Amino acid sequence: MIGEEFMNRISRSYVTLVLALVLSFAANVTAQNNRANGNGKGNGAAPAIPRLTLPLAKDSVRFVLIGDTGTGTEKQHDLAKLLLRTRQAFPFEFVLLVGDNLYGGEKPADYKAKFEDVYRPLIDQQVKFYASLGNHDEPAQRFYEHFNMDGKEYYRFTKGNVAFYALNSNYMDKKQIDWLQSELAKDQSAWKIAFFHHPPYSSGGKHGSDTELREIVEPIFTRYNVNIVMAGHEHFYERIKPQKGVFYFISGAGGKLRKGDVKKGSSLTAKAYDADMSFMLVEIVKDSMHFQVLSRTGQTVDSGVLPRQKAVTAALR
Repeated sequence: MIGEEFMNRISRSYVTLVLALVLSFAANVTAQNNRANGNGKGNGAAPAIPRLTLPLAKDSVRFVLIGDTGTGTEKQHDLAKLLLRTRQAFPFEFVLLVGDNLYGGEKPADYKAKFEDVYRPLIDQQVKFYASLGNHDEPAQRFYEHFNMDGKEYYRFTKGNVAFYALNSNYMDKKQIDWLQSELAKDQSAWKIAFFHHPPYSSGGKHGSDTELREIVEPIFTRYNVNIVMAGHEHFYERIKPQKGVFYFISGAGGKLRKGDVKKGSSLTAKAYDADMSFMLVEIVKDSMHFQVLSRTGQTVDSGVLPRQKAVTAALR
């Protein structure tokens, strides 16, 4: 009897252990799937993969432009989930952040809630975020590992045939200007892209064009054949009509939205969208830049192809 009772206890313990292991495995699988699909904070299930117009060409440079992200709100999470899903169809390598990366406090908990928790699935997939500083950002952000600023308020990096210049438009002092001109003067890259927070051209009712900044940087951009300028600050998307041969974009609706802020009938606007949050996908293929802008619901609000305009800017030198 003692032996039989002992064996029954062992049997029951074994069944309990196996059941616990099965349930634990199922829970882990579910958690991993939710993490991979971005199913965390946010409204509803992960959105379907949008229909893309980008070529996905071999050896192209693929990235995302997004700005004014640092809120940690549900809508920012929604947009991040769409970004994650979009990467399945458009495997971009990195993201440009055009400032206001953290609103409010900048304690470790803020970095976690407003950036890491939002973009953790992308970080886990080795997607790099390259940040520039906005007017709501502390300079200490340049030391944050996931912003890849290497301790610098302005810096340069290259991907393929494209050189990227992250600038600090809060303080465009002589030291930064001298650095920018020196770097551009020796840059042999086919494409040169500058990204920073304040837009030299904008149709926004709240802020509008930063004309003081424009007076400083525009002559440099035209002289040294900068092709594309990308900014944030305005909480909407706008593609500006080419100015002196340079293409300008605003993508500042990554975490906040200023609905209806684009001035109607502006002579600057080629295309604008201020009805919802958005981000911009970019693919550079040889002498063409393909782009597609998606709203939080996956709607394409702008897309197109721009030629590398070296001959145009050279004529302005």
